[in-house]
Amino acid sequence: MARIAGVDIPNQKRGVIGLTYIYGIGKSRAQKILTKAEVNVDTKVSDWSDDEIGRIRDTVSAYKIEGELRSETQLNIKRLMDIGSYRGIRHRVGLPLRGQKTKNNSRTRKGKRKTVANKKKATK
Repeated sequence: MARIAGVDIPNQKRGVIGLTYIYGIGKSRAQKILTKAEVNVDTKVSDWSDDEIGRIRDTVSAYKIEGELRSETQLNIKRLMDIGSYRGIRHRVGLPLRGQKTKNNSRTRKGKRKTVANKKKATK
């Protein structure tokens, strides 16, 4: 099992798919990495030689990935919250940020439904 950037890459997967297990690397970036490292894109991870893994590690190290990328993202969100921007306030309250309607949907962001009881009508 190849270990790149602190992540175990599964042996049975193709190289492009295997690299996507690293946070911050998607399919297109994985293809660029393999092309730059001169590794066949369709080769399975188990067929990579030690030399190829070394070249892939060197190429991956040029990108901001895993912990460094996660911390940068969290700092950006914290900055938005600190300056009190609209997006920062939406982050703080836990509502969608990008203009979606919240009357019916957005359960992923709002969490499980909290039922609110109706007020009883006063009798005359």
